[in-house]
Amino acid sequence: MRPFTTHTGIVAPLDALNVDTDQIIPKQFLKRIERTGYGDVLFFDWRYQADGSPDPEFEMNAPRYEGASILLTKDNFGCGSSREHAPWALSDYGIRAILATSYADIFYNNCFNNGLLPITLDAATIQGLLDETRAQEGYTLHVDLPAQTITKPDGATFAFEIDGFKKECLLNGWDQIGLTLRHEDRITKYEAARGIA
Repeated sequence: MRPFTTHTGIVAPLDALNVDTDQIIPKQFLKRIERTGYGDVLFFDWRYQADGSPDPEFEMNAPRYEGASILLTKDNFGCGSSREHAPWALSDYGIRAILATSYADIFYNNCFNNGLLPITLDAATIQGLLDETRAQEGYTLHVDLPAQTITKPDGATFAFEIDGFKKECLLNGWDQIGLTLRHEDRITKYEAARGIA
């Protein structure tokens, strides 16, 4: 898993509540077993019209948000099913960090297991960032995970909270397999002692 330390990126707004995993990555695209190839179908039902062309009414389709790597959204993001494809699709699109007022628990944990940083902020801060993002084309934020801070284009910085263990895993790029492999020597010795091939 790719570690997360600091990241500066264009912010894209998704001004919606209760965005579920079916909206993030619709069910018809869940046939793949790879973690890649989902970026083009992220938010498929919102991003595209019936003829397959981009829907100009979907805010993230605006040219000013091209290359965005920070997603700004609202309450209960990632609710619905537990599909891990949702963070895969966000990551494949290029998203590295998500800023929201709250997340569904399973989605939140899946983000950490897939190298995404989900940050929880209060509603007033989210709304202020939405307003600033829309007012300033090319609006960027700098996210510093070690310092647990976010810096705006005007230099103003504010802090965010994160669980210490989840932070350590992201900083080191440890998913569940990575955590297990930290003990590879002990595992190998255990298997050798018991004649496990």
